[in-house]
Amino acid sequence: MKKTILDVDTGIDDALSIIYAYESRQLDLLGITTVNGNVPLDDVVRNTKKVIQLIDDENLKVYRGADRSLLKEVHSEYKVHGNDGIGGALSEMEATKPEGEMFAPDFIIEQAKTHAGELTLIMVGPLTNLALAVRKEPRIAEWVDQVVVMGGLVSKAGHGNSLPTSEFNIYADAEAAKIVFHAGFNLQLVSLDVTLETFMNRKTIEKLKGTKYYEFVLQSTEVYRDYSSKRFGMDGCALHDPLTVGVVLDPTFVKTEKYFVDVETKSELSYGQTICDFRKLWKKEPNVEICLDVEGGKFVSHFIETLKVKS
Repeated sequence: MKKTILDVDTGIDDALSIIYAYESRQLDLLGITTVNGNVPLDDVVRNTKKVIQLIDDENLKVYRGADRSLLKEVHSEYKVHGNDGIGGALSEMEATKPEGEMFAPDFIIEQAKTHAGELTLIMVGPLTNLALAVRKEPRIAEWVDQVVVMGGLVSKAGHGNSLPTSEFNIYADAEAAKIVFHAGFNLQLVSLDVTLETFMNRKTIEKLKGTKYYEFVLQSTEVYRDYSSKRFGMDGCALHDPLTVGVVLDPTFVKTEKYFVDVETKSELSYGQTICDFRKLWKKEPNVEICLDVEGGKFVSHFIETLKVKS
């Protein structure tokens, strides 16, 4: 199994990605690292612990990471994820799971060095933890096999979810993203261009009825589905973070190509924009493998089938 660390800012779709990664039984999850993002870090850690308690794995550890961006003010997304970050699901559960003792960036460095050439990092929140790891130990880019990031918007400018040109994870800490993009990683970007094509509605969720995760998926996504319905006229939710896990499980879900991509950190109009040089005007070596297309239906079916675990 592929040795993996999942970095999250749990968040509804982060919670779904944790369950999907675990229940795939294809990944050797060395730990889950947490970062400020969708909600403040304390909420992220609490939500992550609860999801692991729902999964019921005593060995999977949670590591506390950065509680703020490198420079930007904290920006949470309660309107999408609810007041607690997971739509009120698991509200009666107490988060009792002990935390791992290491700071998340240090844990990432340690595991990358220990498993040099074998480790995949799946980053589905702001990239602050990895940027801090790079600053402390630049050789980490040589040790990590692959970094797969949920973030950005490369070919559909104007369809962002934080600014017209910017996606939330990159927008939440563009300076961190810029560091990561230029660190020398084998980096794949799973952007809004493809994640918005992976839509889960109420009818899809009903396929989980009678299984272990049905109630959690139904309840946790209610506020997210309601937000999508009111804002975009679509009764459902995009599976941004689960698709990022899915690309690691089955790369054929997406069509990719490598280009030079940079991150805007100065403009008020486009802070956090991921700018892809499709025409190679900058004459720079490609640094990011971007997603050009996705088999959305195939992925959603795999996601649902993976979560069909008996209670």
